Amino acid sequence: MDPVSGTQRHFKIRGMDCAEEISALKREVGPLVGGEERLTFDLLRAKMTVAGAAPGAGDREIVAAVERAGMQAEVWQYGDRSADPSGFWQRRGRALLTAASGMLTLLGFCLHAGLAGGPGAALGREGLGGVPSPTALACLLAVLAGGWQVAPKAWLSLRRLRPDMNLLMTVAVLGALGIGDWLEAATVSFLFALSLTLESWSVGRARRAIAGLMDLAPQTARLLRANGSQEEVPAATVPVGARLLVRTGERIPLDGRVVAGESAVNQAPITGESVPVEKHRGSEVFAGTINGDGALEVESTKLAGETTLAHIVRLVEEAQSRRAPSEQWVERFARIYTPAVMAAALVVLLVPPLFTDAAWSTWLYRSLVLLVIACPCALVISTPVSIVAGLAAAAHRGVLIKGGLFLEAPARLRAVALDKTGTLTQGQPSVLEIVPLAGHEERELLERVAALESRSDHPLARAIVAYATRQQVASLPADRVRILQGKGATGSFDGEECWLGSHRYLEERGQETPDVHQRLAAMSNAGRTAVVVGTAEHVCGLIAIADTVRPEAKVAIAALRALGIEHVIMLTGDNRGTAEAVARETGVDEVRSELLPQDKVDAVDELVKRYGAVAMVGDGVNDAPAMARATLAVAMGAAGSDTAIETADVALMSDDLAQLPWLIGHARRTLAIVRQNIGFALAVKAVFVVLALLGQASLWAAIAADMGASLLVIANGLRLLQARSR
Repeated sequence: MDPVSGTQRHFKIRGMDCAEEISALKREVGPLVGGEERLTFDLLRAKMTVAGAAPGAGDREIVAAVERAGMQAEVWQYGDRSADPSGFWQRRGRALLTAASGMLTLLGFCLHAGLAGGPGAALGREGLGGVPSPTALACLLAVLAGGWQVAPKAWLSLRRLRPDMNLLMTVAVLGALGIGDWLEAATVSFLFALSLTLESWSVGRARRAIAGLMDLAPQTARLLRANGSQEEVPAATVPVGARLLVRTGERIPLDGRVVAGESAVNQAPITGESVPVEKHRGSEVFAGTINGDGALEVESTKLAGETTLAHIVRLVEEAQSRRAPSEQWVERFARIYTPAVMAAALVVLLVPPLFTDAAWSTWLYRSLVLLVIACPCALVISTPVSIVAGLAAAAHRGVLIKGGLFLEAPARLRAVALDKTGTLTQGQPSVLEIVPLAGHEERELLERVAALESRSDHPLARAIVAYATRQQVASLPADRVRILQGKGATGSFDGEECWLGSHRYLEERGQETPDVHQRLAAMSNAGRTAVVVGTAEHVCGLIAIADTVRPEAKVAIAALRALGIEHVIMLTGDNRGTAEAVARETGVDEVRSELLPQDKVDAVDELVKRYGAVAMVGDGVNDAPAMARATLAVAMGAAGSDTAIETADVALMSDDLAQLPWLIGHARRTLAIVRQNIGFALAVKAVFVVLALLGQASLWAAIAADMGASLLVIANGLRLLQARSR
């Protein structure tokens, strides 16, 4: 079972292709599990989730309840991406019945055309009440074939006095038969069956497209045994600590750590990075990423169900439970719209014949057209398809959004607050400059400093040693190396004592000169930390170290302004000099430095009052209180990704700040498509309501328009899947 939560149960639902079927499931399963609020549905995954454990509601009882609603259910197995049925009749039955209905309708039309004097007479409504028996038989068979899978659901809806689209269409067909419009009844039955078939195919296509984005990890892994042999085993059975071989061009099956080999790995499926990342001994790798031109031996660090990719997939699938405001609005509107149009159909049926000399058959037909228009399927499906496609496209790009609610939020942002360390900067110190003094050379300084710092775990020491390694500078042999906690280090080279330390340690030694003081002050004002190197006689040189600004930060902030973000502010606990240096380099509008966590919360509250919609971007841990107060919490997620994903509403898995403007643009595109779909669906309904009242709309035209609207809004929503490549 999908290991998301011990208090949740997940079921695959066969035949759940429309919001009407979700309503039927709510009515049938809801009372069994303790209320509809315990149920959540993922239409495009054909998945139903039951929250909590209601007494007497076991898996068997829930499966039986789903069957009473006219569908089939089974317990959801982790890793199952398919919602397609396995049996031939389950896969092809609907299409075969629809094809039979279409051929019989065509046969009925041809028979009627031959007997009525031509196609023109067959297309008109005149004389249809007296259709000869061969035509009536063909049309009746067409109605039976088209309604074979609809009638049981319609009967269920009637028994519960909860009308749905199946009941509405069944009434419309029976009404057409009742007034003698056999060919019209056959056409409506065929078109409705065709619309359900095409809708099922379209939703299935959407499922397969989204599953293709998410189903990235290979199902097998190449296990290296202790004796050196290789064995291909299911990835789900590989334990933590096992050693795997990943050949050139293969996908990495599990999260792990490289223990041998070097290669460039394409991490786009997880982080969205377009450039492959070099991996060597000790590097982390993710399941689903693609190995480059070198074989790697990887030690697994997570089980198949616990990898970063599996975590992302689960969160994307569960994002449906956090519905977007537009989804909630559409559902509320549909609850009012359908009964309102049904009431209007009843008024149209009764009022004109009762109060005027109008013919009952004429107004019965018009009321039947209104019943067809009352079906809200195109309207209701317009939003979830767009939202899920938008979530999947973002996840494929390395932007993990935890629900439709948070997909729409970026579209309304007016201000963005950014943490400094790890957000605007890389989050780790780097050597920026080496300043030799008193006749010493840069390489000589680096050789001595690397020797003194090689035994220290201090971040500045690690930065210096890493810089020396990149410059291919080997450390000199050093004697009597001693770490001075909080100050620096000392050692001797060929009998000459050498020391390094902070500005304060230099002052303690009493060796600071005016020139050195001036240089150190300039480094401090530029936001750099200085390491001083010297001997007993003089200062040998200075090393400037700083947390460097991300290369994309300045461009990202400019892009935010181009998108209409009114205010970009940096919030940091760092000192003012460092903060202002970063602000000058990145171009933020405002800087607030030396802040405690509560100060950041107060700053975000102030921004929310001033601008309304505010995003807080941080590392997801020490910025969590401020992120919780913002409209949208965004985490830089690649480093410590599990924590970042859990904390924030959105995680930028590539640690790429340039994804933030992309997210805002993507949210606006999604919202625009949602509005297009809603507007189009409502416009089609409005047009046919007017045409029906004027007597200018036929049953088959109304259902064809509704079918076309459903297909168009699905296709329009799926365009968002292409956004990942922009």
